[in-house]
Amino acid sequence: MKSTLLNTIAAAALTIGLTGCVNDLDISSIDPQTSTGATDMELLSKCYSTLGVTGQSGPAGNADLAGIEDEGESGFYRTTFNCQELMTDECAWAWQDNPDIAPFTNMTWNSNSVRTLWVYTRLTYNITLFNSYLSQVADNAENSQYRAEVRFLRALNYWYLLDLFGKSPFKTEFNITELPTEISGPDLYTWLDQELTEIEPLMAEAGSFCNSQNFGRADRGAAYMLHARLALNSAVYTKGAVRDYQKAIDYCDLLIGNSNYGLSRQAKNGYSGYQQLFMADNDENAEAMQEIILPIRQDGQRTRCHSGAMYVVNSMRAAGMPNLGTTNAWQCLFARRALVQKFFPTLSDFPISTEEAPAGSTEAQIMALDQQDGSSTAQIVAKARDNRALFYAGRGGGVRTLYPEAITAFTNGASIVKWDNHRSDGQPTHDQTEYPDVDIPLFRLAEAYLTRAEAKWRLSGNLSDAQADIDEIRNRAGADPLTITSEEDILDEWCREFYVEGRRRSDLVRFNRFTGSTYLWDWKGGVANGTSVDPHYNVFPIPYDELLNNGNLTQNEGYSTR
Repeated sequence: MKSTLLNTIAAAALTIGLTGCVNDLDISSIDPQTSTGATDMELLSKCYSTLGVTGQSGPAGNADLAGIEDEGESGFYRTTFNCQELMTDECAWAWQDNPDIAPFTNMTWNSNSVRTLWVYTRLTYNITLFNSYLSQVADNAENSQYRAEVRFLRALNYWYLLDLFGKSPFKTEFNITELPTEISGPDLYTWLDQELTEIEPLMAEAGSFCNSQNFGRADRGAAYMLHARLALNSAVYTKGAVRDYQKAIDYCDLLIGNSNYGLSRQAKNGYSGYQQLFMADNDENAEAMQEIILPIRQDGQRTRCHSGAMYVVNSMRAAGMPNLGTTNAWQCLFARRALVQKFFPTLSDFPISTEEAPAGSTEAQIMALDQQDGSSTAQIVAKARDNRALFYAGRGGGVRTLYPEAITAFTNGASIVKWDNHRSDGQPTHDQTEYPDVDIPLFRLAEAYLTRAEAKWRLSGNLSDAQADIDEIRNRAGADPLTITSEEDILDEWCREFYVEGRRRSDLVRFNRFTGSTYLWDWKGGVANGTSVDPHYNVFPIPYDELLNNGNLTQNEGYSTR
């Protein structure tokens, strides 16, 4: 849909003045209903753009949300990614003096956390826009599918609030006179279940948008995947009252059995099918599009921001690394030791350079030295016997260590090169500097396989019931067969398949491994080898300012109201 959705987003950004602050699902400074000159399709495009840009004039300068000094920190994917990844066993942020990074790294955040405020504000702002669209666009046959798509986007944002905060402020109509009420986790679960059931028949057939004309729009397959994700987490969201595992299986069956979808398997120009899912031409690659059920559209010329693909590509690279794909390497996010161990259980097997590159080394010379050391990405993948082990541990950017005495630098762990702003066909990207073309796979078919595998085990209690679907995922990755003997095997496979895709916290919570001491990883709780964390950190606090602004809201257990 690069020729339609992206162009319409650009037009909408010029015609719709939808900026402002958000308090409790209301835009405090500008009422969207006072905006003029926007068509229904531009309003629809603005709704979709909330996933991929941060304001009206990318990459920055006219932000959706006021009061955040760095507009890039306000984006949908960056805010949700940080809340799902930075404190987990997958990655860490090098610069601990950045705002609220140390509390996130160490799992010590509180009700005044700016990062929890940012994600809360982004999600509630988005929901306000969706409610505004639904109030303005006529509910008739002509608009039925478009309205269903916006209702899906609203459900998606409500799901994030449920998952991150365990409950949510709640409104389904747009007005600026009434504060939202609070909806509990179990009640929001029920509403989401019913809402998705109602809109699914109104959406385009599953797989209808897995093509270049419509890529980026939500069809029935996106709703099915969200519904399956919701059902898999049902016991978490309802505190054990509901266990909808059969429903999760049923929705996955609708996706896996659909001929419009398939796993990206075919290697191309030295890139595995898995790698191609995260490359700059994943919106033109037929196999990649078949796996990506719903992407966040990104384009180096037309959807520039510091919050989506630019965030995951640039933050995981440092100057001096070969094949950067960007001229602006932030050197921020690196792999924790526990992530490397998912592919190399014996850490001494992980190939890593131990000597600096000589001063002034060219990229070609660094690549030759990496090859000599055995620390290039291709060599790491080969030694792991798993196409998903997309790490770099060579000399480019400095010598790395897996056992840092403190988190102080980008070289405190292996580099992750899964997100890659190169094209699998070897053609140039749209922007030759710092803005990537990589579309972000928000939902992809591999999730249906792992969801079905886990749901079958949870339903029957037999680990062997998860085996066939996990075999399918590992086969695509070129990985050796793995006999499932414990629930940790299932949890580890979630990590190997989906690391740094913005979901790890949810998986750890569902397996009761996020807090407590059952599973420790490096720097969990701020201790080098990990320590127990109190269970109230399984959800984030309702931001203190929101409690002041809306007396209908209550704080989550374990967090202060001041």
